[in-house]
Amino acid sequence: MQHQEFEPPQELRDTIKCFWYNRRDYGESQSSFEVMPDGYAEIIFHFGSGCSISDKGSLQPLPSPFMMGLLNQPVIFYARNVLEIIGIRCFPWTVFDLLGLPSGKDSVRIFEHPIAQLQPALNELIQAGRRDDALTHVKQYFLNARSRVAMDSMLFKAGVAMREANGTLPVSQVAAAAHATVRTLERKFKQSAGHSVKDVSGLMRFEQVRNQLWLYPDSNLAALAHEFGYTDQPHLSREFKRYSGTTPAAFARKGKKEKRVLGNDFVAFLQA
Repeated sequence: MQHQEFEPPQELRDTIKCFWYNRRDYGESQSSFEVMPDGYAEIIFHFGSGCSISDKGSLQPLPSPFMMGLLNQPVIFYARNVLEIIGIRCFPWTVFDLLGLPSGKDSVRIFEHPIAQLQPALNELIQAGRRDDALTHVKQYFLNARSRVAMDSMLFKAGVAMREANGTLPVSQVAAAAHATVRTLERKFKQSAGHSVKDVSGLMRFEQVRNQLWLYPDSNLAALAHEFGYTDQPHLSREFKRYSGTTPAAFARKGKKEKRVLGNDFVAFLQA
């Protein structure tokens, strides 16, 4: 598996966390992979044999691009042969405004948008092995899109505070950092992100614990609970199982095995 992440240009850092590229050969038989929740929304372009999702017992191919919204639990995808992906990892309070779409809570969102017009050119570049050119093409699209959108300064300040605290701030402190009342912030945040400040903060906090357990599977859970603002270890364990479907201890054991194959980088979208 090949995975790389790329910082966005300065002009996009208030809306996009990073751009990323992933390539993996699943072999000829249909294989599944699990996507775990985190604190971001992802726009996914895919190339090769494509990927599918199970819907009412049958596999439904996904168009390119599609959007991964905020997840409340893991989602299973299916692929075979070579799958290549260019992903745009966006802050959930900016992605809908950036694309000019109504916000929503869909975990996997299929949408009609002019951005789909990039697919033929990107496919040609990827097939020619010109990955860097494809990424440049995508970045330029978002630079153009960002120049046409006025981002809300209140949401920007709230997002900075949430990210710096890894989701541990109570809503009242996030509102204070954004120079807004709790009521005003919650209304505007939910309007832009489709989720509340508390929802997104919870996912941010889970993501940090997940990453710590991936990198350091022998971490002390009580210490992690204290570090990331959980009431106690049982609170952390309940929240972790809510989002991941498994306990922190089981995830850490699984991580020890998978790191032998995947290395230290936790790839949220293409976790084995």
